[in-house]
Amino acid sequence: MKSPRKPAYHILVVDDETSVSDSIRMVLQHHGHTVQTAENGAAAIALLEPGHFQLVITDYLMHGMNGDELAKTIKLRLPGLPVIMASAYADELKTSDKLDGKVDHLLLKPFSIAELNEAIAHVMG
Repeated sequence: MKSPRKPAYHILVVDDETSVSDSIRMVLQHHGHTVQTAENGAAAIALLEPGHFQLVITDYLMHGMNGDELAKTIKLRLPGLPVIMASAYADELKTSDKLDGKVDHLLLKPFSIAELNEAIAHVMG
């Protein structure tokens, strides 16, 4: 008996560490998703078009524009687009007001493949 196939999404992964974004991209592609990467917030914003992506996964600490600034821009331009933020500082971010209303899920780095899949399932409902 086959297990039900999980839906596949078009996901934008934003991280200024290429090795991190490449690793996340490979895992997501292995799970059937279509993935594009951006090396920073400005590059991500340049890729954002209505209906193009179904989900954005972004790092918090990046050169130039931090993930919270990127998330704010995304929510202003495309309010229905879910944003998952991955950060080693997730515990501190949870207790601050930097992410209020900007992020749909916060993922603590390092995270497992199962945690990533759970986060995606959570925000995509």
